[in-house]
Amino acid sequence: MTDAASLTRLIQSRAGAEPVKLGLILGSGLGHLAETVSGVAIDYADLPGFPHAGVSGHYPKLVIGDLEGVRVAVFGGRAHYYESGDPAVMRLPLEVLSGLGAEALIATNAAGSLRPDIRPGDVMLLSDHINFSGLNPLIGEPTDRRFVPMTDAHDPRLRTRLKAAAEAEGIALPEGVYAWYSGPSFETPAEIRAIRILGADAVGMSTVPEIILARFLGLNAAAISTITNMAAGLSDEKISHEHTKAMAPLGAAKLERLIRKMLRDLD
Repeated sequence: MTDAASLTRLIQSRAGAEPVKLGLILGSGLGHLAETVSGVAIDYADLPGFPHAGVSGHYPKLVIGDLEGVRVAVFGGRAHYYESGDPAVMRLPLEVLSGLGAEALIATNAAGSLRPDIRPGDVMLLSDHINFSGLNPLIGEPTDRRFVPMTDAHDPRLRTRLKAAAEAEGIALPEGVYAWYSGPSFETPAEIRAIRILGADAVGMSTVPEIILARFLGLNAAAISTITNMAAGLSDEKISHEHTKAMAPLGAAKLERLIRKMLRDLD
């Protein structure tokens, strides 16, 4: 098995040894942002041990380079729990991100809304999450580092920066709680009613394991959902992965604007 240190050296040999400041994980339909980075794109298939993002609508490359004057590492796609049954499937990429010098991670995803005031085409900043799946990427970790505090899992300082960027760009960015459902089947109306009672505002099939891993690795983390649909039972729209891919670009343009603005304003 390839270790993170070896992969980090391999990536630095191709992209340069200058540390990156920030990592970005792009969700379904959001790969365009990776293509705008001025730098080096490396196929996941060329990184031994990297999970291959096998979901259509993802851009399976790691891009290292400049975005708005900030050196970033952009994961154009992610691997999901439902592809392999491994909740820690993104551990190696995030270990590499840490090895590249990153201080923070911003994860993005496509999600279904449980709130009538957050509609398809909107973006939502995660204030917290509910691990509705009950799975955890740190199961099996042998050290006491596995007991990760999650009180501020979604970093207040990063959230403040993202909210300020959204305000400056005139983009509505409500905050809400995201519930992680394992997938790959979509949720039933009864499951949606249950997680609404628990306090969820949006639901999706990713991100939570990455936030847990980021905190485990000492990275500050934040996450943003692009809303592609109303959750099951809340509208008459037909929910499907094709629908998700078709609707994701509506929020992607807003997401790109606010991330670019946040990067321009970094110290």
